Amino acid sequence: MSDFTRGLRLWFAPERIREEGDTPDYRFSLANERTFLAWIRTALALIGGGFAVDQFLPGLAWGIRAGLALGLLAAGVLCALRAVNHWVRCERAMRRGEDLPASRFPALLSLVVALVAVAMVVVVLFGWEGR
Repeated sequence: MSDFTRGLRLWFAPERIREEGDTPDYRFSLANERTFLAWIRTALALIGGGFAVDQFLPGLAWGIRAGLALGLLAAGVLCALRAVNHWVRCERAMRRGEDLPASRFPALLSLVVALVAVAMVVVVLFGWEGR
């Protein structure tokens, strides 16, 4: 079984993570869980922002509104999926005594949010169709 498949299975059966390595200090596992919850809060905020753009800017041209909303919604979905993946990868690394995994995802998420924010600045500065 590939490492990816094994990691994916741990998403739905986290108790099986105990089969790997030694139990780390509980403080580290709890810190990993708090990080997971922070990623989930970020995902919920992005999803809420996507719905807000769609619902509260009806005068905005449909293509622009849909693009901004879908950008935020997609970022929220990716963030939620990445949260559980990151939690599993970190928990496994701690149990194995390995370095914590590095990730490019925070940079990717930051770029998507920045692009949507720049697009929204343009909308605010130049107005929209419904004005």
